[in-house]
Amino acid sequence: MPIVHRSTLHSLPLVSRGKVRDNYAVGDDRLLIVTTDRLSAFDVVLSEPIPDKGRVLNRMALFWFERLADVVPNHLTGIDPESVVQPDERDQVRGRSMVVKRLQPILVEAVVRGYLIGSGWKDYQSGGAVCGIALPAGLRLADRLPQPIFTPAAKAEQGEHDENISFDEMSRRIGAAVAARIRDVSLQLYRRAAEHCAARGIIVADTKFEFGLDENGTLHLMDEVLTADSSRFWPADSWRPGESPPSFDKQYVRDWLESVPGWNKKPPAPHLPPQVVAQTAERYREALRRIAGEELPPEAPMAGGA
Repeated sequence: MPIVHRSTLHSLPLVSRGKVRDNYAVGDDRLLIVTTDRLSAFDVVLSEPIPDKGRVLNRMALFWFERLADVVPNHLTGIDPESVVQPDERDQVRGRSMVVKRLQPILVEAVVRGYLIGSGWKDYQSGGAVCGIALPAGLRLADRLPQPIFTPAAKAEQGEHDENISFDEMSRRIGAAVAARIRDVSLQLYRRAAEHCAARGIIVADTKFEFGLDENGTLHLMDEVLTADSSRFWPADSWRPGESPPSFDKQYVRDWLESVPGWNKKPPAPHLPPQVVAQTAERYREALRRIAGEELPPEAPMAGGA
C-alpha cells in the first residue's frame, strides 16, 4: 500500500486539510475523509509520514463507530470510498477513507480523562484541579482518578494549541442542553471503551471525541473515535503510578521531541530518525491488534505515495 502524506484527488473538490485528514466534498451533503499518514505532535505537523498510520486510524475508527452506534448516531453513510473517486485515485483512498454525512461541527473537543497525565497533570500540579474540577490532594503522575472526568477543550486553528475550558464555559459557548448531552454521551462512550480495552490488557488513559449536528439538530459522533491519535492507550501490565507508562500511541514521538534540545514546539519540528518512525508505526499496528483484533501487514513500501 502506498504511503500517503498528502492526498491529491482531482475528481472531488477539496474542502479542507487538517493535521491528519484531507476532506473532500461528495455532493452537497457528504464528505470523503482521507486519513493520511501525517503525524502531528504538540499541534505541529511533522515532515515524516508514519507507514500504515492512516489505515490503522481509519480501521480503528470504523471498529469503534460500529461498536458504539447504540450509544449515539455517527456520521458514517456506508458508501464505498472507492466508488466516489476516479479509478486512478483509488490507491489514495483504499483502506484509509470513509464517506460521511456533512454535519455542522461543534467547535469543542469532548475530552474524558480516567488517569492523570498530559495537560491534565500540568493543570493539577499548578492548582489541584483540571478544567475547574477539583481533585483529591496527593495524586501522582498517571494515577487513576476516582472516576472519569469530562474536561472540554476549545478547538484552535491549525498550528495553535487547543485550550482547556470549564464545563460552564463550554455551556456558554454552545448552549447548556447540547453541552450536557455531549458530556453525558462522552462519559458513556469512555466507560464502554475502557471496559472493552481492559479485557484486552489495555488502559484507556484519556480520549477525545468530536461531535456535529445534522439538519434536524440531532447530535452525531464524527471525525474519529478512540484511535491511537485521539487517545492514550497504555499496556496495563506496565502501568506504574508516578511514572509515564509506555503507550500504543504518539506519546513515544512526543517524548522523543521533548528530548530534543532547543525545540520550542513551534514549526518546523525536528526531523524524526528512521528508528523513531519505525517504532511509532509498530505501536499503531499493535494498538489495532490488541484492541480490534485486526492485523495489518508489518511493513508498507517507502515509495510511491502521494
